[in-house]
Amino acid sequence: MNTATRRLRRRALPALALLGVGALALTACADGGGSGSTGSGTFTYLGQNENTTIVDTLKTLSTDQCSAENAAATLTPDSIPGTTWDQQLQLLAGQNGLSNFSMAAGTPALMKQFIDAGQVVDISKELAADGLEDKILPAAKSTIEALHGTDDIYALPTEFNIEGFWYNKSLLEQNGITPPTTWDELVADAAKLKAAGIQPFSASGEQGWPLTRLVGNYLFRDLGPDALQKVADGSASLTDPEYVKAADAVAALGSAGYFGDAPTSIDYNTSMNLFLTGKAAFFYMGSWALTAFNDPTQNLIGADDIGFVPFPDVAGGKGSSDQVPANVGIPTMFASNDFGDADKAWLKCIVSNYGDVVLKDSGVVSGFAIDNPPADLPATTKLVQDTIANAPSSVLWFEALMSPQATTVSQSNGGGLANGTLTGEQFMKLVQDANKG
Repeated sequence: MNTATRRLRRRALPALALLGVGALALTACADGGGSGSTGSGTFTYLGQNENTTIVDTLKTLSTDQCSAENAAATLTPDSIPGTTWDQQLQLLAGQNGLSNFSMAAGTPALMKQFIDAGQVVDISKELAADGLEDKILPAAKSTIEALHGTDDIYALPTEFNIEGFWYNKSLLEQNGITPPTTWDELVADAAKLKAAGIQPFSASGEQGWPLTRLVGNYLFRDLGPDALQKVADGSASLTDPEYVKAADAVAALGSAGYFGDAPTSIDYNTSMNLFLTGKAAFFYMGSWALTAFNDPTQNLIGADDIGFVPFPDVAGGKGSSDQVPANVGIPTMFASNDFGDADKAWLKCIVSNYGDVVLKDSGVVSGFAIDNPPADLPATTKLVQDTIANAPSSVLWFEALMSPQATTVSQSNGGGLANGTLTGEQFMKLVQDANKG
């Protein structure tokens, strides 16, 4: 079957047929078939309709830095809706129909299935063979390995987001506050700001996850970067006293009113607006917010007035503030089936050039080392890029290793920590019980 026919068949598959595909299908056809570019003269890419940054960058590469690779195997992109992404990938993997290059599975558990079934390329091995290991930044490598539970990487960090506390420089300076380096300092700063009539933190209690991120990061700083891996392994529970302590610390901020009067009524856009209009001093958020920070129509305090501080250390804790909370957005993977010389050439070219091109053209910070940063890079973007380049390792977010049910319960109850209606113990019990299901 040729590549064009295969793509048409993929697009015609009814959504209902996707729901019954499971892990067994991934190992049913370990050899043969597939849509590899070996001998086909094409290099297929499959992405989500909603994300155009990756495919646009690949198209740019195909006409410039990767033109020789494109001449040998022409970039042939396709896309499907993100709403059925994982189900589609499961079906394609079971038929050995994965594209040469595609966005990776959305859930870590499914990506682990692909890795265990030998469906995706061990990128670490390929990079080592080409002497390109240094093109993946240590923090990005650490994030991907932790996400998939491996010692090698099987996906590329075409996007890399760090998280931490963004702060309003003027508000802190006017109140004699220096950026906090410890949790105790952060709490003291919040008390000082509230006493001065300034809302300390802006956060979306409606979304919930900006609050649960704080719980997870406190755990990493207090108990160490493996704190939530122990929960996933069953050697620890979220209801253990040392884990409840983290949720209690966040709940104490909520009880003190540091998130405002009605945080559960605040959605993501409103929380962003509160910070960018100078109505809150601190804003815990990921670097994907740079788009808004660098937009003068949204950012009324000015990009030069925004600072960044990592999630602070906890006194006596086993973790460190240089272990940056991070995620890789939507990473990308290579199918192992028919992975030949043309695919290897494309892999080498993408790793060598993607980071520079996506930063220049789209302002997206990736997990690749940058050779030629744009001269006009916004200060906030450069700050993020420097933080990523200097971070020795990373930690995941609170729900990264949890079941879908536990993730939903966690994020739907995160707002309760911000408005004081849930204690840390109550919150952790809810999530722990859901994670058993």
